[in-house]
Amino acid sequence: SPHPLLGCRLKMLLPGVLLALLATPVLAAEQKQGNELILGGGVNVAPRYSGSDENRVTTALVLDYSMANGLFVSSTRGLGYGNNIGKFNYSAALSYRAGRKDRDVDSDSINDGSDYLRGMGDIKGSAIAAPALGYEVTDWLNVQLQAEVPVSQRDNGTALHFGIVSPLYKSAKNSVTLALTGSWGTSMYMQTYYGVSASQSAASGFTQYNAGSGVYAWSTNLNWTYKINQDWSVITEAGFTQLTGDAGNSPLVQRKTSPTGSLKVTYSF
Repeated sequence: SPHPLLGCRLKMLLPGVLLALLATPVLAAEQKQGNELILGGGVNVAPRYSGSDENRVTTALVLDYSMANGLFVSSTRGLGYGNNIGKFNYSAALSYRAGRKDRDVDSDSINDGSDYLRGMGDIKGSAIAAPALGYEVTDWLNVQLQAEVPVSQRDNGTALHFGIVSPLYKSAKNSVTLALTGSWGTSMYMQTYYGVSASQSAASGFTQYNAGSGVYAWSTNLNWTYKINQDWSVITEAGFTQLTGDAGNSPLVQRKTSPTGSLKVTYSF
């Protein structure tokens, strides 16, 4: 679900982007020396909603301000604080989980949506608390855990994301990182995004379906960052998400395996 924007409707979407998480949550980031501001933009490719067989290309805004004291404001991490103690790192942030419409949405919308879901009704977006923990096991292996706990629209449910991140290659100009993530949802989360209630079934024609708590997705993501010079970088990401369990068996799911990707250009101050 972790979104859009560069160019169109910037003024309208900027408040949401400041808190937005992209469909796959970004866990605790590497601590940097001194204050740093990163601005940029590009494009994202992702399904119209989790389980859709249609992809949507959206413009993307990159805004990430990290302070030496650990405070940050980020279009992917939200508003929060992060730090580390040796090889152990931690963070806590207020962020945003996008909603879902039961109709197609524009490329500059922060919400997911598809006409295929007609009659299912809209899912409102949630402000979420996003605590995260990480540990550097070795130079080539980091383990991470992040929670999404809604503080608004609490009926949308809580999700946990656990993953491993491996820096595969690093040089003066290039860095390549592989991330593997598993996602688990409470029964409320699963029913919200993959279930079909009796009233939704009557309105949409989908078979009534109860989705229970459990692991609902596995994701793989490969990130390649190329530094043009000290300030400019090109970031390319490619991956896929595999829905499983009650999510994969949901009548709303048209495709269990979905590709994701992005291409962004950033400038560091």
